Amino acid sequence: MEANDSLVIKAPKKSPLLPRLVVLAFAMVCGVYICFICLKQINTNNGGSTTSNKFLDVKVVRQLCNSSGIEQWEIPLVHYPNPVTFSREECVCNPVRYFAILSMQRSGSGWFETLMNSHINVSSNGEIFGKKDRRANVTAIVNVLDRVYNLDWFSSASKNECNAAVGFKWMLNQGVLEHHEGIVDYFNRNGVHAIFLFRRNLIRRLISVLANSYDKSKKPLNGTHKSHVHSVAEAKVLAKYKPSLNASTLLAELKSVDSRAARAIGYFKSTRHIVLYYEDVVGNRTKLKEVQDFLGLPYRELTSRQIKIHSGTLAEQIANFEEVQTVLKGTPYESFLHQDYGEM
Repeated sequence: MEANDSLVIKAPKKSPLLPRLVVLAFAMVCGVYICFICLKQINTNNGGSTTSNKFLDVKVVRQLCNSSGIEQWEIPLVHYPNPVTFSREECVCNPVRYFAILSMQRSGSGWFETLMNSHINVSSNGEIFGKKDRRANVTAIVNVLDRVYNLDWFSSASKNECNAAVGFKWMLNQGVLEHHEGIVDYFNRNGVHAIFLFRRNLIRRLISVLANSYDKSKKPLNGTHKSHVHSVAEAKVLAKYKPSLNASTLLAELKSVDSRAARAIGYFKSTRHIVLYYEDVVGNRTKLKEVQDFLGLPYRELTSRQIKIHSGTLAEQIANFEEVQTVLKGTPYESFLHQDYGEM
């Protein structure tokens, strides 16, 4: 028995080589996959995802800047733009508020914008949506808004480096009403301040519209069209034209303008907004302080070089005044014919 036992040979244990190779292969596949994903992410960030980088940079800037002087409720309204066209350098921590002046042609918006731009901390870029391609759809509009509010839009009025408020002038017939849902959404997401500026006396506005149209075609100022003037002499030349108002369509036109303004205010009621009237700003300069408070600006006396073109009573400015008077008698617009105020 002992001899037989000594001849028994134990079977060798199975080699662990195969499982190890399987584990190694799996680890290599995982490593390659992880490297691929990382490279793809890097390429995406360096290539097309500039928006993500911008948001990340803005968050970093906001964290680095001391916002202790800003009220908690103001934080969504304060921004730290990171423009791609230049460096704000020492102004990088200057908080900026966004605004838009929403108005209608010949309602005093040009004059109002020059007042705003006389503030050293305000940059209002003019009527940027006059070109149709910029307002073709919501995507086009948002692209323009992003450039303006990121301080990458340049105009003769731009003061981009160290400003405290940046915006522009936007007429209601330039895509505002047609694309109001997308615009309101953008304003609410980005804390844009909407400044509505209308004219109460719609008869005076209509005279200004007709006179401006006449000036475009006739150009009485040495063959040059001027929507706004800076001298009394130029104003007198343009004021010589006295338009005739179309009595048959006058009431319908005045009601249409009223409706357009009411719809705009209704559409933007969820935004941070203020409603101003040209006559109030002219007659009460404390309104300009209200606007500066609305935008969180340090108070400044605001000035403009623009000169009023049409002054005096409407009887002196309308060629068919008696006919217009008859049409408007007994309507809410009759009082406009006899209103006069110290306009600019």
